[in-house]
Amino acid sequence: MRVTRCHVDLPLQAGQVLALPDSNANHLARVLRLREGDGCVLFNGDGRDYSAVLERVGKREVIARITAVSQVDNESTLPITLLQGVARGEKMDLILQKATELGVARLLPVMAERTEVKLDAERAEKRVQHWRNVVVSACEQSGRAVLPQLSMPQSLASAAQDCGPGLKLTLDPLGEHRLGSLSLPAGTGIIIAIGPEGGWSPRDRETLAAAGFRGLQLGPRILRTETAGLAAIAALQSHYGDMA
Repeated sequence: MRVTRCHVDLPLQAGQVLALPDSNANHLARVLRLREGDGCVLFNGDGRDYSAVLERVGKREVIARITAVSQVDNESTLPITLLQGVARGEKMDLILQKATELGVARLLPVMAERTEVKLDAERAEKRVQHWRNVVVSACEQSGRAVLPQLSMPQSLASAAQDCGPGLKLTLDPLGEHRLGSLSLPAGTGIIIAIGPEGGWSPRDRETLAAAGFRGLQLGPRILRTETAGLAAIAALQSHYGDMA
């Protein structure tokens, strides 16, 4: 039987009785048509699942009681950061959704020289909120109880320099690294950089190289932006993470 999971941005604890936020209440009561006595699972990103029972389902509010708390241990053993050139519309949604399902720990959208999407401050704020909803939905579906970190869009130069420690890679058919020969000490994370629809420009590649990124060969074909990152994450998880 499928378990309905809902992310709620609230503190949670065993025995708590709470009114669910409007968005969750609407989804459970009017979309899924759950009724009093039905169960669901709540999570707030702290790594736990909170089993709950709906005590009251009304027109204006849904009241739930938390009956049990369980630790969720399904976060990847390999911390992966996806540094992703911002793609258009549904392509970016797909990338973020599937990267979350594959266990990525951090998502860094970047504006590269060939990025086709233009975002001012207001549009960037709205876009990030939309992306966060995509990520939350992917966590609900995949059983993750920790939300991957999602950053505001930033320049490639800024992200490349400030992405933190780890093995820094970008896909390159002529790259110096191959998947099975990476030197990856235990506990080392990976930052994988994927270009936008037009790929990395020569200047972008210079920026990445200056920040310590090295080329990774992942087959002889050129992959689209919505394919490249997902293929790389799956391959890295298979070799060094928890999909082995």
